[in-house]
Amino acid sequence: MTKQELIAQINPNDVGVLGRLFGLPFDENTADLIIIPVPWEVTVSYGAGTAYAPEEILYASAQVDLYDADIENAWHLGVAMLPFPQKWLDLSETLREEAETYIDWLEEGMPEEADKEVTYLHEIPDVINNECAKLNQWVKETATQWLNQGKIVALLGGDHSTPLGLLQALAEKYNNFGILQIDAHADLRIAYEGFEFSHASVMYNALKIPQISKLVQIGIRDYCEAEMQIIQENPQRIKTFFDQNLKEALYTGKNWANLCDEIIQELPENVYISFDIDGLDPKLCPNTGTPVAGGFEFAEITFLLKKLVNAGKKIIGFDLVEVACGDVENNEWDANVGARMLFKLCNWTGVSQGKLKKR
Repeated sequence: MTKQELIAQINPNDVGVLGRLFGLPFDENTADLIIIPVPWEVTVSYGAGTAYAPEEILYASAQVDLYDADIENAWHLGVAMLPFPQKWLDLSETLREEAETYIDWLEEGMPEEADKEVTYLHEIPDVINNECAKLNQWVKETATQWLNQGKIVALLGGDHSTPLGLLQALAEKYNNFGILQIDAHADLRIAYEGFEFSHASVMYNALKIPQISKLVQIGIRDYCEAEMQIIQENPQRIKTFFDQNLKEALYTGKNWANLCDEIIQELPENVYISFDIDGLDPKLCPNTGTPVAGGFEFAEITFLLKKLVNAGKKIIGFDLVEVACGDVENNEWDANVGARMLFKLCNWTGVSQGKLKKR
């Protein structure tokens, strides 16, 4: 069945079918946008549960109503999530236990214990770094496969370390693009806690990709001195809109539309969006791994996406990460917010690539 034949059979007012993204029956062949689920959170250094987000957001997405006030027939884009890769979740859970042992040891001041145990503890980062590199390669290969078929590719984490492979794949298709990072954290740490591919190091690693010409960070409000130094030493390549500065600008007379324009002006034509859910106010994502007071309202981000696309920017891909849905009680709220933000990201990406039309 072709995509158009499938669309003709769908009543968007019907109840969404559980187990289908947004309750719709699109698959890899009929969807224009492919989402890679990556259930991985090995290096999370505080709260856990993000590895379960792809499944929980998939479940919650069936409750999302399909009418978009800004976009005609947004659901016609066709979005499909690839099959859940259980092997990566199983490995993540095993390595997460190893990482916790190592992090606990660091936080205790690296006490001298039996020689055998100390040797073992020192080996953990190398083991985890090797496995994280394999995950990155799998993500890159999976993304490349679908990009080569003309699909738009996005990623649903998992922690914030997961999209590096997607960025590497996009760098083979686009000679120049920027990252719009929505986040509470700068993620510019160098091999944080000994883990080269830490969730706290993803932007440091992304900047090793020469095709990424600009990193624009917004909402940053929790960062270390070394990260601030990297920002200050790279003014041509990194522009950070700290949460405090954005709030103070609003308090002293600027409006969010003006600030959105300033943010968008810093970005090149092609834009990748890296969305850590902790960039939002933590009332919207209370179970995320490292919540920080402050942040954005849901509507502020959707307004920014609208402005970004209206300014003629092309969203070449995106990730949504750090939505914590496992090992926590009452996680439905986080998955609910995540599913709705995912819908908006998909829709505006479709408009930016000419797949959908604004109303």
